[in-house]
Amino acid sequence: MIESFVALRESAPSIDEVVSAVKRSGAGAVCLFLGIVRDENENQPVTRLEYEAYAPMAVAEMKRIAAELSSETPGVRVAAVHRTGMLEVGETAVVCAASAPHRDEAYRACRALIDRIKARVPIWKREHGPNGPYWVGWADARCGHDGRAHGGPQRGP
Repeated sequence: MIESFVALRESAPSIDEVVSAVKRSGAGAVCLFLGIVRDENENQPVTRLEYEAYAPMAVAEMKRIAAELSSETPGVRVAAVHRTGMLEVGETAVVCAASAPHRDEAYRACRALIDRIKARVPIWKREHGPNGPYWVGWADARCGHDGRAHGGPQRGP
């Protein structure tokens, strides 16, 4: 089995590098996903994002995900590079690619790749906006169910 290519980087991910990692003569389809920093989230302005990761665990989990997808669908090859550090609006945060003999398998594998990365890989996102920075998806058990941290900027109603 060919080992899939995954990486964490502080520099901008290369689309060509990720596509090259999955492209091959037996693949009639390559599907590509780009995660781009947008200027709003949940109707709140975003001026930039910050990603932090526990790199050894993040890369190991990304490799596990890639191996799962390769074994679930024969002929599928996947690759992903996720960025860490400070990113401005419009910059690429993650590049995922999947190849397969046919497009349906490539689409499904690419979608599963980014969904599993977001759900399982220890990469944390901090959004910056006019009300200050805040961690996305973080809930302090001491704070109840709305995910607001003690003493920090608060979002929402």
